[in-house]
Amino acid sequence: MNQQLIMQQVTRPPMAIGIIAVCVVVFLLHNISAQLALWPLYSNYFQPWQLITYAFLHGGFNHLFFNMFALWMFGLPIEKIWGSRKFAQYYFVCVLGAGLIQLLVQYISGNVYPTIGASGAVFGLLLAYGVMWPNAKLFLIFFPVPIKAKWFVLIYGGAELMFGVTGAMPQVAHYAHLGGLFFGAGLLWRWGWRPGMTWS
Repeated sequence: MNQQLIMQQVTRPPMAIGIIAVCVVVFLLHNISAQLALWPLYSNYFQPWQLITYAFLHGGFNHLFFNMFALWMFGLPIEKIWGSRKFAQYYFVCVLGAGLIQLLVQYISGNVYPTIGASGAVFGLLLAYGVMWPNAKLFLIFFPVPIKAKWFVLIYGGAELMFGVTGAMPQVAHYAHLGGLFFGAGLLWRWGWRPGMTWS
């Protein structure tokens, strides 16, 4: 797997920094247009490009800050190993996957509201980080105890599933987060990763 996942050239500046810059500019422009958010399929506002553009929009400073901090923290070391092209492929597969799962959940539930934010892709990056460096110790602001990356992925993923099933924190797109994890796992599987390599 390591040979399959490695080694393409990192662009200057790195793709992760470019994505952060675009998200910050869009935020400063007051998110430009509601037409860039991801609307349900059955609404009058859905457009195909929203499956990508929604990930560049954020609803407030905290939403932007924590997503971009995670993109910087997890994305840069991953891109350094994979190269910018493979990193971009993975990132946008997670964006697309999170959006598709969110559309499916909204179709089933009948809820009509726009979805914004890079959180689904960030969850995919967290998974990739846990796969690449499973025993790396993470010390996060909201989890002030050192924990191995592989266990953090499982705990956080389990919490998102619980929140989604119970309806806790309804303003958060929990299933979109899980969609980023799921599609990220699928791409990693295609590249040669198997869960036993990480959680053994």
